[in-house]
Amino acid sequence: MAASQALDTTIAVVTPENIAFDYQLAGPFRRLPAYLIDLAVRWVLIVIVVLGIYLVGGLIDFQLLGPFATAAGFLVYFGISWFYGTVMETVFNGRTIGKWSVGIRAIDTEGRPINAKRAFLRNLLRIADLAPVAALTSFSDEVPPVFIIPTGMIGLATMLLTRRLQRLGDLAAGTMVIVDERAWRLPIAKVDDPRVAALASFFPGDYRVSRSMARTLAVYAERRHYLTPARRREVARHLTVPLIERFEFRADIDPDLLMYALYYKTFLSESSAEPPDLGPFAGYSPLLRDAGKPAPADSTSTLHPTAPEVFQ
Repeated sequence: MAASQALDTTIAVVTPENIAFDYQLAGPFRRLPAYLIDLAVRWVLIVIVVLGIYLVGGLIDFQLLGPFATAAGFLVYFGISWFYGTVMETVFNGRTIGKWSVGIRAIDTEGRPINAKRAFLRNLLRIADLAPVAALTSFSDEVPPVFIIPTGMIGLATMLLTRRLQRLGDLAAGTMVIVDERAWRLPIAKVDDPRVAALASFFPGDYRVSRSMARTLAVYAERRHYLTPARRREVARHLTVPLIERFEFRADIDPDLLMYALYYKTFLSESSAEPPDLGPFAGYSPLLRDAGKPAPADSTSTLHPTAPEVFQ
């Protein structure tokens, strides 16, 4: 009989840049404290605003403004109860005060920050996830029947039955809740290979990588020294396909060298008005459009365009 495996709470997400990241999903035991904290925050806000409304109404003329103050109190309760999560998650990148406190946040299933529409949908269906409700009168006959507590059984069952631990609101909005990423440190990589700086000069000067791509480059530069050259090329190949197509590099260029060059351009090179030193690339270009052009007669390059040091 095979040994039972532990529940895997890590999921791989492929970003629009065709880069795969592993996210740790937040389970119910991390999301429940976040919900309770947000519930307390909502009620504190409601009490403060409602008391402010009644104080203002009492100072002016409570008999005149009393009904309006009561109506305003209900509107405040409704607005904060229903839109607190939507506004917080939209403005603060999937976080509320409760989520920030326990170190989790909501993202969409493609790994991107959620927008206002997704935040609204996932918070709108929260009441369905909290069902069914249980009346406190089932525990004591002395408690007024108005007091009820949500059990959250629907949301819990849905989370346990979905691969991404999604409740009904997450399924409708296309979101999931992950353990928030901690700050990552840029690896200190000393680049001695002159080919790296030379190849980096062929990227456009105004090109800026995305945040996820920058993280990928940093991790790759940190770990590439532990890989064999063949393994480096295998790992880097699928990451460099979009770069080769976008900037029209030759298809047979070494993907490991191209990734390292982009890392150098992103983190180590300094912008300068002076023309870059092409070094070993002097006399020819790794770009596809220049593949058929002959090298200048005064070129001192010792590398042939098809040298295995640069191309596969």
